[in-house]
Amino acid sequence: MNPANLLFILADEHRRDALGCYGHPVVHTPNLDRLAARGVRFTRAYTNSPICVAARAALATGRYVHQTGHWDNAFPYHGEFPSWEHRVRDRGCRVDSIGKLHFRSREDDNGFSAEHRPLNVAEGVGEIIECLREKAPPRNGPEGVRQAGPGDSSYLRYDAENTDAACRWLAAHAGDEKPWVLFLSLVCPHPPFTAPEEFYRLYDPAQVAMPPQWRRQEWPDHPALAHFRYRFMWDGGLEEEEIRRATIAYYALCSYVDHNVGKVMQALDAGGLRDRTRIIYTSDHGAMLGARGQFNKLTMYEQAAAVPFIMAGPEVARGRVVDTPVSLVDCFPTVLEAVGSEPASEDACLPGESLWKIARQEDRDRTVFSEYHAAGSRNAVFMLVDRRYKYVHYTHEPPQVFDLETDPDELLDLSGSPSHQNLVRGLEARLRDLLDPEATDLRCKLDQTAKVEAYGGMEAVIQRGLSNSPVPGEKPVFYHHRE
Repeated sequence: MNPANLLFILADEHRRDALGCYGHPVVHTPNLDRLAARGVRFTRAYTNSPICVAARAALATGRYVHQTGHWDNAFPYHGEFPSWEHRVRDRGCRVDSIGKLHFRSREDDNGFSAEHRPLNVAEGVGEIIECLREKAPPRNGPEGVRQAGPGDSSYLRYDAENTDAACRWLAAHAGDEKPWVLFLSLVCPHPPFTAPEEFYRLYDPAQVAMPPQWRRQEWPDHPALAHFRYRFMWDGGLEEEEIRRATIAYYALCSYVDHNVGKVMQALDAGGLRDRTRIIYTSDHGAMLGARGQFNKLTMYEQAAAVPFIMAGPEVARGRVVDTPVSLVDCFPTVLEAVGSEPASEDACLPGESLWKIARQEDRDRTVFSEYHAAGSRNAVFMLVDRRYKYVHYTHEPPQVFDLETDPDELLDLSGSPSHQNLVRGLEARLRDLLDPEATDLRCKLDQTAKVEAYGGMEAVIQRGLSNSPVPGEKPVFYHHRE
């Protein structure tokens, strides 16, 4: 593959099925659909952790969360492991970011040549309260869902400003001789569930399909999932109308993302860059949107763990659909190959593969991995997915196994089926070949306990409360959990 420019667009909380090109019958994403039509669309792409900070650290470093210790939103990346940004920059290519990073600080050397208006964790600290795990007081998740509707927010304005900044950046660098990377990171469709009126009105509540197992009597009977619902106060359930309204707001935010992507594509064409620039579009994780009684991410169900992944540009097949499983750690070698950068010798141990290479091959079986160690979980959760089966390992609790070929909605847990016990044992053995779940869980909890103590102990951390991730120039707003 010949070196070329790379435009990498990352959305936040855009689930895989919420695009027209992935078969959604309602969501309007014409610009992303056109991008997929002239490129490659991966049908089985996953996050390596369904929470922002951890996922973004994995994407940057090409390493799994347990390898780097970016356990939750209190352990932000700060350049301590080499990123693909470092590799590209150190080989003489310009690599700039615009928008959300969710790292520690712009004062750190995260690998970029320049960071334009980065959104990082609050006060360079993040959500220390997540480290309390089982001891954290409940968080009022339904409140944000019940406030869903049309309107304005700082996140909407931030994405609009960053989109315009990206268009200006492309015009300024259209004549660059050496390949560059522009990393444009949008906040939407991350909550709040507040969407621009013009996009909100695209959707009719009657057209919104209700999510799998949204009724209380349908919720999966699993102790870890019940604990998630308790910690986020989902256990009271949500009304159908509340779910529909918040889902419409989410769909509208997806359309808003698509609108901004369209503006950037126009700027790319206006600068004569289409034939010299490869494009990647993906997200850090998805969102549950009422499935199984939850509305946030944080689980290994497809709604939260699966992400869209689209690539296009020179030397990229048009209209190709790839079923080989992939994940965000594959971005490290993918970016390097796009611009012609060679990996360092220490990168040989990284788990990812170049997606340009995978896209050129016949579909094959491959196992991808994800993990979760953060808010709402008593113990670590691990996931393995291949072309057919998903194995979810809840440390110290029963597993789940789903046949995604025959049960894409994950309604039938096979882990207790007598005829599937060899499968379950084999999947667990594959996980234990990768890591020791119990030892990893303990190591994480020791790190989280130490973090809490460093910030004054449990009472001080609870008193500090939870903050939003403010846009540049905005002060963080702290709020407190309540019973």
